[in-house]
Amino acid sequence: MKEKFKNLPLRSGVGIILLNKENKVFVGKRIDNPKNFWQMPQGGIDKGEDYLTAAYRELEEETSVKNVKLIQEIDSIFTYELPKNLLGVIWKGKYKGQKQKWFLMRYLGEDKEINLQTKNPEFLDWKWLDIDMITEVVVDFKFHIYKKLKEEIKKIVN
Repeated sequence: MKEKFKNLPLRSGVGIILLNKENKVFVGKRIDNPKNFWQMPQGGIDKGEDYLTAAYRELEEETSVKNVKLIQEIDSIFTYELPKNLLGVIWKGKYKGQKQKWFLMRYLGEDKEINLQTKNPEFLDWKWLDIDMITEVVVDFKFHIYKKLKEEIKKIVN
């Protein structure tokens, strides 16, 4: 890591594991990544916001989804650092990575309610994916997080 980025803080964020009725996981294809990588909804925490409030807000901002039921808050805080080519680029260079609190939620709505054409779109496509597949589609620097989340999801839903 470049010396000037070494002391940057981690950004506080949340992630949402959204399950449909068949226990498939929602993933979106990011607009800003031309490769075939998919991720679950996630984002930063606004000033004065708690983790769960941020999770509901981020989910709605990215997918228009509001019709959900919280299944469980995942106990751990997960962290990742950006690869060298993204340091100083993402988040206006203010952070070197993220520390995230994750929430498992059940989607109670219909697929037609999911709308990626939000105020500030982040995804250009979405799909429901088998739990085992989430580690196959994620960008490398988040693989360790998705691997742990996959284990957590399986413990909870099985």
